[in-house]
Amino acid sequence: MHTIMQRLYLYGRLVRLDKPIGILLLLWPTLWGLFVAAQGFPSLKLLVIFVLGTVLMRSAGCAMNDYFDRDVDRHVKRTEQRVLTSGQIQPHEALWVAAVLGLFSLALVWSLNGLTLVLAVVAAVLAVTYPLFKRFFAIPQAYLGIAFGFGIPMGFAATVGSVPVTAWLMLLANIFWAIAYDTEYAMVDRDDDIRLGLKTSAITFGKYDIFCVALCYACTLLLLGWVGHLLSYGWPYALGLLASAGLAALHLFWIRHRTREACFRAFLHNTWIGFAVFCGIFAQTIIFF
Repeated sequence: MHTIMQRLYLYGRLVRLDKPIGILLLLWPTLWGLFVAAQGFPSLKLLVIFVLGTVLMRSAGCAMNDYFDRDVDRHVKRTEQRVLTSGQIQPHEALWVAAVLGLFSLALVWSLNGLTLVLAVVAAVLAVTYPLFKRFFAIPQAYLGIAFGFGIPMGFAATVGSVPVTAWLMLLANIFWAIAYDTEYAMVDRDDDIRLGLKTSAITFGKYDIFCVALCYACTLLLLGWVGHLLSYGWPYALGLLASAGLAALHLFWIRHRTREACFRAFLHNTWIGFAVFCGIFAQTIIFF
């Protein structure tokens, strides 16, 4: 029998609080959307709601992912010791954790406008259903990009009450970015995923995987550049995109031999691409408005 503190520790590992990279990859596009929509610093209320909501929804998504993958993860070296797969907690506990976190997320956005609430429901559905797409969809990373970028239209909805074209372009940019970084992640487990019959972009792209990662990085930056053009952003924003391009080039250099360690390193390093874009937005809207 576990004590309450031991049980909470296991739940923390279930939702990957010990591995914050997922939170950061979800948080950066959310902050992009909030700061662009506000054309400056968003209200403290919205900032708190969206940051906490990011942590809660990513955590709920991890719990659901491990629930659906519990029989698969035991056959993958990287995931065989996850707390649910290894039997340290039971499947129904993962469902309860996801449900509680989802309810807390709903409570956070309850005070916002109707459009934001509708989008929050859509975001919850995306987070819950993403793990299933690995069973049949050739590039589930694209679906992940929608789920991880949905804070962008939500941020616009909460800030200005609508979702303009620029928000959808930013979401599309995030989809391409997610395909890029999660393909790097999928390259780590490619052999295991082939053996288990799972679908990933690394398998779908095959020998063209690095080229496709480069193409997705390029599409991300071009779309974000288009957003900057539509908003008449200047050199601070462009400098952020240039820094992101340099980081993307570094990742392509790292993964050129497709070693597991290098691909995983590149995946983790993508948080700096999100940060660089955010710095460009911050400088453009706060310092050089």
